Amino acid sequence: MSADVGPIRIMAVDDHPIVRQGIAGLIAVHSDMSLVAEASNGREAIQQFRSHQPGVTLMDLQMPEMNGLDAMIAIRAEFPEARIIVLTTYLGDAQVLRALKAGARGYLLKNSLHKELLETIRAVHAGKKALSVEVSYQLAEHATDDALTPAEIRVLRLIAEGNANKEIAAQLSISEETVKGQVRNVLSKLGANDRTHAAMIGLKRGIIEL
Repeated sequence: MSADVGPIRIMAVDDHPIVRQGIAGLIAVHSDMSLVAEASNGREAIQQFRSHQPGVTLMDLQMPEMNGLDAMIAIRAEFPEARIIVLTTYLGDAQVLRALKAGARGYLLKNSLHKELLETIRAVHAGKKALSVEVSYQLAEHATDDALTPAEIRVLRLIAEGNANKEIAAQLSISEETVKGQVRNVLSKLGANDRTHAAMIGLKRGIIEL
């Protein structure tokens, strides 16, 4: 990793050029940080990280070719000390937890740019972890929830794709009664009124993706 002297060397990873331009403009006026690399997808991010080994990486999650989560896992497998901050529009607590388990040191929403981003870059570079206030609230709100099992998540994903119980049973090679029991569990654990509501909650929280 780069030595902790001089400006903080930053890489911005986002598939939207306007976001990268915004980050570049924000960083340019601060003498303690410098944008050294950019990437528009996860594969580019891995290559650019190898070339530049930035002190802090700002990583979007939803990108073409390879998403930010997979890129982060790959980078940290090769560079365990990589300091990565997720910068995304997605607030789902399940997605936040996946990112933190993958090694993210920070998690910010794109609407919290400017001061919060700069403070988070400095904090993460100094070895701390940092979450935006909204993200912390989301994690706290669901901290004591009864988590869905992998089987229930599979059923929820198929519900969100519009499958009826009979179709879900056929796809998973289980009985329709088993599906009904899992659907009841899903509705109960998510506090959902019906199947459509459960699918909406699952997508919003990042438990499932379509």
